[in-house]
Amino acid sequence: MTQTEKSTIVLFSGDLDKAIAAFIIANGAAAYDHEVTIFFTFWGLNTLRKDQPVSVKKGLLEKAFSWMMPRGSKKLGLSRMNFAGAGPAMIKHVMKKHNALSLPQLIELAQAQGVKLVACTMTMDLLGLTQDELLDGIEYAGVAAYLGDATEARVNLFI
Repeated sequence: MTQTEKSTIVLFSGDLDKAIAAFIIANGAAAYDHEVTIFFTFWGLNTLRKDQPVSVKKGLLEKAFSWMMPRGSKKLGLSRMNFAGAGPAMIKHVMKKHNALSLPQLIELAQAQGVKLVACTMTMDLLGLTQDELLDGIEYAGVAAYLGDATEARVNLFI
């Protein structure tokens, strides 16, 4: 009996290109029947934010973080060549031209394939994010849960 391969990815970055890479790898691994976990921490959590504002009670510092951070996968900037927002538009155009899935589509595909999307609860507390502000269908856990998955995985990536 063969054992299921496992892969984990820590998505620390909130950059569009890095999030796209993480989801392409995750979807590829899931297509090969790997059990895949993506653990979102710090700026990577912005990938999981809902596009629309959610009314939640926050303190001044948490409100400031919410205002400064991009709201969702459609608003992420590039790690390089951002060009005041023109870079992401160019990448999205090129991806569409080549019939590549957009980041929101890659996220939907990952969820459909059973990729485990885990938001880091400690980072959520630090940045003042609530579960109501994040996408539906994700899990919430701390670093111990991620380490449990990573210990069993043959592939562990940090993006």
